[in-house]
Amino acid sequence: MQASGGTRMAMWLGRVALGVLVLVLLGLQALRLADGRADRGSAAALRRTPASPPAFDPQQVADLPDPARRYFLYAIRPGAPLRQVAELEMEGELSLGSKARPDYLPMRGRQVLRLDGFVWRVRAGTPAMWFSGSDGYVNRQGWTRFWLYGLLPIVRAGGGEDFARSAAGRAVAESAFWAPAALLPSPRVRWEPVDADTARAVVTLHGHEHRVELTVGPDGRPASVMVMRWSRENPERTWRLQPFGGTIGAVREVDGYRVAAEVEGGNGFGTPDYFPFYRARVVSIRLH
Repeated sequence: MQASGGTRMAMWLGRVALGVLVLVLLGLQALRLADGRADRGSAAALRRTPASPPAFDPQQVADLPDPARRYFLYAIRPGAPLRQVAELEMEGELSLGSKARPDYLPMRGRQVLRLDGFVWRVRAGTPAMWFSGSDGYVNRQGWTRFWLYGLLPIVRAGGGEDFARSAAGRAVAESAFWAPAALLPSPRVRWEPVDADTARAVVTLHGHEHRVELTVGPDGRPASVMVMRWSRENPERTWRLQPFGGTIGAVREVDGYRVAAEVEGGNGFGTPDYFPFYRARVVSIRLH
């Protein structure tokens, strides 16, 4: 029995739809693989550092505001090589919710961090609902790319001066957590006093100043970091400078450094609107 004309048409349309679906899935797979290659290439670019960095001399910080001097003397052992790059693995929680309903999701991530850039690759969620992807800032370009179940793109943002400026602020602030040598005085880093326990690093990066306030204890142990970050995380969704930062829990020693082992952070730091949407515990860290 031969199929009717309508049945043949339906079968043909079904094959076309299936072919289109296969092409879409192949295209998405190619895009996801391209994202992975881009992440790896950007991370490799950040790892390029001098083979023999100079050693830390406490005289380098003798003239800094007292909180900054205490911080460096606490964070870097005399004679330690001045390593500019931190490479770490972390676990913790990430919220896509609000201060009232944070609904934290478990997350694991890997990050390569330098004062002028970072690549953070993360997977968050539960076995029933998870997403993965990356945030980054390399070569004056910032991005956010995330995939649901590794199959469907759910966030693809980046490009433009505003996004790059915002991402750079994160790199500068997190250097105080994990790459203290990067914040030593240099042509692009100067320090200003704030009060007895807080100093401000003014970092000039790619045409913008990033002002990072670091609060420390009597022994120089870092307690909190706050940067006036270029952001649109506000009800008006308007790009502007606003406080972003976090606190440091435990610290750990690695290769002549003391760096953060537990941190939490978010937007509105130091204000009633502060919501720590990000909580991380360092599993491993290497400085180079």
